[in-house]
Amino acid sequence: MNAPAKTLLVTLASSWLTLTAFNAPAMADDAVSFATGGYASGLRTKEMMHKMDTNGDGMVSKDEWTSFQEKMFDALDQDKSGSIDEKEFTATEHEDFAFATAAYARGLMTKTMFMKIDANGDGKISREEFLAYHRKIFDMLDKQKKGMVGLVDFIRPGG
Repeated sequence: MNAPAKTLLVTLASSWLTLTAFNAPAMADDAVSFATGGYASGLRTKEMMHKMDTNGDGMVSKDEWTSFQEKMFDALDQDKSGSIDEKEFTATEHEDFAFATAAYARGLMTKTMFMKIDANGDGKISREEFLAYHRKIFDMLDKQKKGMVGLVDFIRPGG
C-alpha cells in the first residue's frame, strides 16, 4: 500500500473511531442497556403496567409513571433523609412495596442499579437523581413521544 493510501486509511479509521466514540452514549441509552436485565424484565410486565395505570385507562401517563417512582423512592428512603444510601437501596426486607411486584423490586434493588442511578457517584441517590433516571426510562419507552405508554410499548422486549 502506498503512502497516500495509508494516510487516507488512517484518516478514515480515525474519523470512524471519533464518530463511534461520540455516538456510544446515545447507542447505550436504549432501555435494555440503560438498566440491568433483572430490572428491565421486572419492570416491563403487564402486571407492573397495571399497577402504575392508576386511572385504569390501559395507558401509563408520564404523571402516573412519576407518581409511582416518587412512591418507590419514598419506600426506599427508610430513614426519610431525602436520599438513599446503598444499604437502604439493597435491603431485602421492605414491607412498603405492596404497590410493586416482587420481580420489579428485586430487579431494582441491586448494587448495579444503585450505581446506575447514582449519577454523580457520591454514594447516595437523591430524589432528583432517582426521578431523573426513571424519567429517562419513560422517555425510552415512549417511542412516539405522546406522554403516554401503552401495553405494546411497555412490555415490548428490547425497548
